[in-house]
Amino acid sequence: MSDVRTPVQNKIPLGQKAAFGAGHLVNNLLPGALGVFSFFLLTAFGMDPFLAGLLGGLPRLYDAITDPIMGYISDNTTSKYGRRKPYILIGAIWSGLMFIALWQLDPANSQTYNFWYFLILSLIFLTGNTMFSTPLMGLGYEMSSDYNERTRLMGFSQTVGQLAWMIVPWFWVIIADPDLFESQAVGVHRLSVVVGVACVLLGVLPALFCKEIDQTNLTNRDELTLKNLMNNMKSLLRSMVLIFKNKPFVRLCGATFLVFNGFQMVASFSYFIIVFYLFKGDYGSAGTWPAWFSTISALVTAVLIIPTITWMSNKWGKRKAFIVSTVLSIIGYLLKWWGFNPDNPWLIFMPIPLMVFGIGGLFTLMMSMTADVCDLDELNNGMPRKEGTFGAIYWWMVKLGQGLALVLGGLVLKLVGFDQNVAVQTTETLTRLRLADILVPAFTAGLAIWVMWGYDLTEGKAKEIKNELVSRRGEL
Repeated sequence: MSDVRTPVQNKIPLGQKAAFGAGHLVNNLLPGALGVFSFFLLTAFGMDPFLAGLLGGLPRLYDAITDPIMGYISDNTTSKYGRRKPYILIGAIWSGLMFIALWQLDPANSQTYNFWYFLILSLIFLTGNTMFSTPLMGLGYEMSSDYNERTRLMGFSQTVGQLAWMIVPWFWVIIADPDLFESQAVGVHRLSVVVGVACVLLGVLPALFCKEIDQTNLTNRDELTLKNLMNNMKSLLRSMVLIFKNKPFVRLCGATFLVFNGFQMVASFSYFIIVFYLFKGDYGSAGTWPAWFSTISALVTAVLIIPTITWMSNKWGKRKAFIVSTVLSIIGYLLKWWGFNPDNPWLIFMPIPLMVFGIGGLFTLMMSMTADVCDLDELNNGMPRKEGTFGAIYWWMVKLGQGLALVLGGLVLKLVGFDQNVAVQTTETLTRLRLADILVPAFTAGLAIWVMWGYDLTEGKAKEIKNELVSRRGEL
């Protein structure tokens, strides 16, 4: 149990936490809105399903390449304005405005025109989003060097970020409401403006109000010039090799891959179970129940789960808090068997308080532990510090797994016998669908516990590393 108070100089002021949380809200809102809006490529703009799939997948490949590059650039930038904040400022404005432009498609245009318009603007949008998101993660890792304050920061930012997941499910309802917009295309056009402007206004706050690490003692950074481009790329590859040799970090990536993508693989199944099991395929009766299920999950995560996990981490340590929260999530998944009851739809909310411990604990704890891992890397490999590169690779693993989970989720739907063309599914199909919805995330969560069992970067070890780094740098 930790009984050491955080030194005043290592505490992050509430205003800075709020600004970083606002950035984290944008980091959730943009991909969340993108996922919902992409559905209307088919219904509002008449895009072929295969082409719509390409528009979802091809930009992800580009994203996977640019993330580590942006992390490396941010780590090695020398500027009187900081090495993170200039990119965050430009990236927030860029990505917000390009999100608006991305969704100004005209359904009257040819499918080929709309395909290339969307693909090209997606790449431009993701460039700005990477410029914003990757340095933002690096900034969060370096805002405090204290073991417990890092968890409090990540817990606070995750709580604010959950607001996005309370809002995003209702985009389906708003865009498709004929009383609000004369067509779905118009709904997409106008709501994209609201989302884009909100992301600009909130996204610039970390650049304006958060404090970066003192650059005085940051040495051995590479010179970023076109002349040194080849050397820079070689240095990036060397950094990535060193990062993948960092065993605690590899465990964090592995556990995240398992928990998050086990959840993602069956994320849409709750919607299908509510519609086809609880309401017998009657979309009208199902109404807003799926949206409320998502919104209540996010609300409970923000108000109850993240503060609880932050407390658990400060009392028991991050590894133990992760294991306990993951076990609780497995119990929550199992309770869904009784919670999804056609005789009493209100019971769908019963498993939520335990189930959401999994995702709620995952990113709160993993992002805090990644900050500790950055200290370990500096201890073993020296300067420059690589928060940006670590963050980029961590989230690259998340995105890679998310893409794989979407593919595998479709495969599982096919294997259980789900037929999207009929309103009433067979009893056998619904039983297999419910079992998959429970067993897949429970199994991957169990594997994640096994992966993290040997994680050894404890609070005591983290503080020893911190003291050694302070001594090396000659800091007070």
